[in-house]
Amino acid sequence: MPHYTLQIHGRVQGVFYRQSARTEAQRLGLTGYARNNPDGTVTIEAEGPAEKLAALEAWCHQGPAAAEVTKVEVQPGEVQGYSLFEIRR
Repeated sequence: MPHYTLQIHGRVQGVFYRQSARTEAQRLGLTGYARNNPDGTVTIEAEGPAEKLAALEAWCHQGPAAAEVTKVEVQPGEVQGYSLFEIRR
């Protein structure tokens, strides 16, 4: 099972990006978390089937309606064994 860390840049805080990402990840059956970062980006760590992670990555380029995504960086990583998808602070 693959693990991705996605760093989302742009206007992605204060626009329900994390909550919308959780909804999308849960819809896709992925586990992990979304959190805001001090630099204004959002980090998402997600685990699940490769095709579902690719769908989440594609969603991240758009995000919720109020978001203005300028860049999405993706790095594969070690599986952490998350049991659900949550929002972290």
